[in-house]
Amino acid sequence: MKDLANGSIVRHILAMTPPIMAGMISIMVCQLVDLYFVSGLGDAAVAGVAAAGNAGFLVNALMQVLGVGTVALIAHAVGRKDRPDANLIFNQAVALSVLFGVLTLVAGAVLSRAYMRSVAADEATIEAGTTYLLWFMPALALEFVMQVTASALRATGIVRPAMLVRVIAVVINIALAPVLISGWGTGYALGVAGAGLASSIAVAIGGLMLLVYFRKVERYVAFNPAQWRPQPRHLMRILNVGLPAGGEFAMMFIFMAVVYYVLRDFGAAAQAGFGIGQRVLGLIQMPALAVALAAGPIAGQNFGAGNGARVRETFVKSALITSAVMAGFMMLAQLRPELLLAGFSNDRETMEIAYLFLRIISLNMVAQGLIFTCSSMFQGLGNTKPVLLSSATRVFTYSLPAIWLSTRPGFRMEHVWYLSIAATTLQAALSLWLLRREFRKRFAPLPQDEAAERVEAEPVAPPARVPA
Repeated sequence: MKDLANGSIVRHILAMTPPIMAGMISIMVCQLVDLYFVSGLGDAAVAGVAAAGNAGFLVNALMQVLGVGTVALIAHAVGRKDRPDANLIFNQAVALSVLFGVLTLVAGAVLSRAYMRSVAADEATIEAGTTYLLWFMPALALEFVMQVTASALRATGIVRPAMLVRVIAVVINIALAPVLISGWGTGYALGVAGAGLASSIAVAIGGLMLLVYFRKVERYVAFNPAQWRPQPRHLMRILNVGLPAGGEFAMMFIFMAVVYYVLRDFGAAAQAGFGIGQRVLGLIQMPALAVALAAGPIAGQNFGAGNGARVRETFVKSALITSAVMAGFMMLAQLRPELLLAGFSNDRETMEIAYLFLRIISLNMVAQGLIFTCSSMFQGLGNTKPVLLSSATRVFTYSLPAIWLSTRPGFRMEHVWYLSIAATTLQAALSLWLLRREFRKRFAPLPQDEAAERVEAEPVAPPARVPA
């Protein structure tokens, strides 16, 4: 366990950020590897895999319920030195992770084709996306236990083991993807099914490694089957913090589904170009998101320790770092987008759409970095309802106008990207206002009379004896 309630906040952020970023980038690289090797199968395959990957937002919403609730409550327990409560929360989260994993497998088997029919541009895209989803669902189901164990470690200030496991898993995925997708060395090409299967095998191996580490090395929190029996009060503690954060990811799913919906009349090339551009955008946003995620446990431990000044300082310094990082990547996307998008497709129309998307949408990267930071701070404070509110605002200010615009004469796809910039900027302003209000509520100075009463009530230490 690492004490984040003492020491330099910037040093804590910078120490935790690289491992968190490496772990997240490894997840994104897995998705980009799938797109890279699938690109040789044609636009329908790329569009199908990209659109199917958007369904992962719904599963990520459930993962956020567990991850955010686990991080916040365990970090608070660490801050107030309550190890039994930290262990109880962890084991209740493990029980929930098994339930959510089973629900994911069932939902994937039943709903994959219906989802693809709602967003895909043609029958070939529907078939490719459905096939990928069915083979990719085991990976998503296994991610729940990995999410809980990694979140428990992050709440205690330990991030390196989860990063190493993620890196190993992505190496396995990279090795398996060409073999299973294209049949390298075997002659048995599975196509888009191979992309999903490669990810599932890699996640299974990574999850097993993380569980072995957790049982052999981790000491502050530990698996305790006696605590896996559901305890409603503690499950509600996790869900009260986690559900609004999960709702945030559900809102992102709606946001992305609307994009695919309004683009489908432009054909598979448009959806494929957007899918590639969105994945690359997600990749270059990872450093700022990692900074924000590092700030969450720091804020949580300090909040548990009752140190409001350090919570505020955590926000200010993490916001400055994320803004600087996002500004740098925005300039790169504006000046040299080809460096970020090279190699993902040989289709000229698809790549032109990806270039256009990245150039326009990168203008909101600083605003997005502030959204990341505010969201992580709310998680550290244990109140994620404002995060859901700001995300819902973005969905409504974007989705309804986007659908309306798509019905108007002269509608062009870049209208969707400019509308996204406006909606993201509005969400950033709302998030900052909500966080300022939360700080005032949580850390309001005591009235002068009440402060005086507390001082009078405190026992006065006897004067120290002075040696003769």
